[in-house]
Amino acid sequence: MQMKVTVLGCGTSTGVPVVGCPCEVCNSPEPRNRRTRASIMVSQGRRNILVDTSPDLRFQALANRINNVDAVLYTHTHADHIFGLDELRIFNFIQGEKIPIYGSEECISDLRSIFSYIWDPNTPLGGGKPMLETHVLNGLLELFSIQVEPVRILHGTQSIYGYVFDSFAYLTDCSHIPDETMKKVKGKDVLIIGALRYRPHPTHFSLNEALAAIEELKPGQAFLTHLSHSFDYEETNAELPPGVQLAYDGMVIDLGGE
Repeated sequence: MQMKVTVLGCGTSTGVPVVGCPCEVCNSPEPRNRRTRASIMVSQGRRNILVDTSPDLRFQALANRINNVDAVLYTHTHADHIFGLDELRIFNFIQGEKIPIYGSEECISDLRSIFSYIWDPNTPLGGGKPMLETHVLNGLLELFSIQVEPVRILHGTQSIYGYVFDSFAYLTDCSHIPDETMKKVKGKDVLIIGALRYRPHPTHFSLNEALAAIEELKPGQAFLTHLSHSFDYEETNAELPPGVQLAYDGMVIDLGGE
């Protein structure tokens, strides 16, 4: 069965355009320069696995006609990756069942604390609240016949999760890839990896650092995500080596299969 990845958002924590910014990228008419906060959806058949719930999840779901979310994987709990979590309740209404969410032990603990009202039996329901099942993810997981492996990467000094789905790897918010993870990610058909800007940053790969990692990992194709307003879509793509390009919101990547 064919698997595909939809880039729901490829932007950094501010999104692009940045509020109040007069730069050319933020004022560009090119639609691929408009970047919501980083998230992807991995789909096979009618099953959809969401990676992170960005603050733009409602808009992303409408733009990509997403009518079901069957599971959510979390990379880490920074605001730009989790603050759309409450939007999951509309999928509960549609599907009539709880949605399983997965992450590291520290990630799940943080989510249960930050969104404590979800698991508090005394919370007034009002318009409802998300119905979720939390799962600590420590190793290989099979979801809807898709093999998922969490892999550790560094986001500054913080250890977070990237994810490998068969022949595809997703490493957002990355500043260093440990050797063990390099071995698991090397040679994949498709790699999506973060590249924040041209200048170095303490918690994210710069463009040159991301390109160096791609050179070592040797994927069939590589796409750059978690992009700031440093990058004009057409101008930057013209500078990139063969097999590497910027992601854009709404991009669909075919991962093959029967």
